[in-house]
Amino acid sequence: MPLTFWAKTSGTWINAATVFMGTYLGLLLQGRLPLPMITILTQGVGLITLAIGFSMATSLGKVKIGSMDGIILALFAIVLGGILGEWLKIENRLTQLGNWLKARLHGRGRFTEGFVAASLLFCVGPLTLLGSFNNGLTGNNTLLSLKATMDGIAAIALTSSFGIGVGFSVIVILLYQGGLSLLAAELAQTLPHPSTSPSVLLLTGVGGLMILGIGLNLLEIAQIRVASFLPALFLAPVAYEIVVKGIVYFSILCQRTTPSICL
Repeated sequence: MPLTFWAKTSGTWINAATVFMGTYLGLLLQGRLPLPMITILTQGVGLITLAIGFSMATSLGKVKIGSMDGIILALFAIVLGGILGEWLKIENRLTQLGNWLKARLHGRGRFTEGFVAASLLFCVGPLTLLGSFNNGLTGNNTLLSLKATMDGIAAIALTSSFGIGVGFSVIVILLYQGGLSLLAAELAQTLPHPSTSPSVLLLTGVGGLMILGIGLNLLEIAQIRVASFLPALFLAPVAYEIVVKGIVYFSILCQRTTPSICL
């Protein structure tokens, strides 16, 4: 029996609801908590974000193609992805969307900053990708429910600091995460196992580097244009496939021309 629309996207709707509730609670606390307390909440989320990013980035150490480490492919994906992202003006367009929402809704304070930070934090990571695929393929929303809980808690802290702009990240969650769930059935035959596939491990590691950037931004250690690096998530597995096929082609060519030096 085919899955219903609700079954395929239930985790996304739960996630949207927790972010909405977290934003609501954050707004209630915003005027009641002293600034040092709001700052410590944001810093707490920043530290946890760094920990998640480091954990994901260790996946790069599990990828090895011949004598090439995964970190080299990640560097290629990050640099080329960042250049492509700047050319496409992804960061600027996301900021413009936040500013447009701020103007239309008469938002105040750090509306746009909160919208951009929350949209990236809630949508970049393996739980978004794997949870959406699992929900869309089987109807199981366990992974996305776990993510929804973490996002809801983070939304409280972010809203206390940035304001209502955090709540409008729900739009991005519904479009991106829900879209992945609906597309999962089409990709069912080509999805590799996430725990063993080098391309997925590489994608997870690159995503971890981006989450590290979000954590540094939240802690105000740096101002990294994380959104501009989004194309790196797509370039990472592509780079892996290109290198693997290149090595295979070179090996075959070498065996045919100078087999003595290919042993």
